[in-house]
Amino acid sequence: MVESLEHIAKELRKCVRCGACRAHCPAFLELGREPAAARGKIALTQHLLQQDIQLDGGTYDAMSKCLLCGNCVTNCPNDVPTDKIVMAAREALAEARGLTSFHKAVALVVRNSRLMKLGAAISAFLAPLIFRRIPATSGLRLRFPLPFVGNKRHIPAIARRPFLGRHPETIAGKPGQPRILYFVGCMTNFVYPDVGDAALSLFQSLGYTILIPQEQCCCGLPALSGGDLKTAYQLAKKNLMEIEAHQADYIVTSCATCGGALHKFYPEVIGERFPDLGDRCRAVAEKSTDALTLLAHLGFRYAGNTKEAGRTLSITYHDPCHARSRGILQEPRQLLRGVPDIRLIEMEGADKCCGLGGTFNVYHYETSLGINKGKTSSILNTGADAVVTACPGCMMQLSDGLKQQGSKTRVLHILQLLAGKHR
Repeated sequence: MVESLEHIAKELRKCVRCGACRAHCPAFLELGREPAAARGKIALTQHLLQQDIQLDGGTYDAMSKCLLCGNCVTNCPNDVPTDKIVMAAREALAEARGLTSFHKAVALVVRNSRLMKLGAAISAFLAPLIFRRIPATSGLRLRFPLPFVGNKRHIPAIARRPFLGRHPETIAGKPGQPRILYFVGCMTNFVYPDVGDAALSLFQSLGYTILIPQEQCCCGLPALSGGDLKTAYQLAKKNLMEIEAHQADYIVTSCATCGGALHKFYPEVIGERFPDLGDRCRAVAEKSTDALTLLAHLGFRYAGNTKEAGRTLSITYHDPCHARSRGILQEPRQLLRGVPDIRLIEMEGADKCCGLGGTFNVYHYETSLGINKGKTSSILNTGADAVVTACPGCMMQLSDGLKQQGSKTRVLHILQLLAGKHR
């Protein structure tokens, strides 16, 4: 276990126990206990490295209470990379105690694309039996509890036909225009394929050639967040092969989480731990960009027909953590203000975490929902018709929180608005 932590020993020493992280940690602000804050987790990791604390359920539970939102990292005066430290601690714990049953299931599914596709197809086919509609909010809720899920939360239905099954690998554009490789992501592929369709519509309208590797797989962040570095390595290696097989000017994501994986965690975690992938991870990171950043950089202007749009749609924008931590704040607002038939109303705490945190939402659903209540209140206080974001995971969490409050506020991806597919 110690070997798994030695590479972050230097980073641990950067923490001076000032406690600035406590004011920015959504888990600490909700739970109010020191082990939930970055400072508490760093102290625990130091003791794990020194092997002077017992490796019990309490230690594991404390380490699981992190959303990897990066808010503490952004606001740390000493630039302590707490997200990397937590990942390393989880790796060490998994090495010593084994993966949890949930992360074993995650590893089984994400490593086998055929199994993932089959599971999605079966879920979509059985949706009428699995889900029931909630008329008051037009949502879906599980009819009966399932392992790791329960039946309290509102869940979006699996798409009958995944995004990757709808489009060819190459969509030719105009000569001389950029070649864009689209990294789709699991949520867009299986749950929100309309988001992917909107992305294609936008880049096709600009005449770009679009490359969609059909064998691309999960970015690996769900495995990485659970300490399963072996699975994360396998997924990264497969994605690198798929990406490198195409000559692209840009690698584009429409999911903030996938973007964070390719742009940050591939070079900083996978590349560092596995030197054989280091240069390849860094090369991919250099070409990776969020769809919104690229559209803003290339001067995208909304060209949709607004004459028959009807009344102005009022919206508010939620900043996904993996976009905020990469500084993607102004680009979405710049693009939204260019759409003539919408009115942007800034919510209080637009850049605060929605409480999803990937697997955090699975292990600590009530806490996740508690964090989300503040976000839901901020959305409702704007009176907006819809809340817009740039992460399919956030879309799911925001929708659940709003429906828990009986709200009919719509949840949209910003690309749907920019592509004129929000009516």
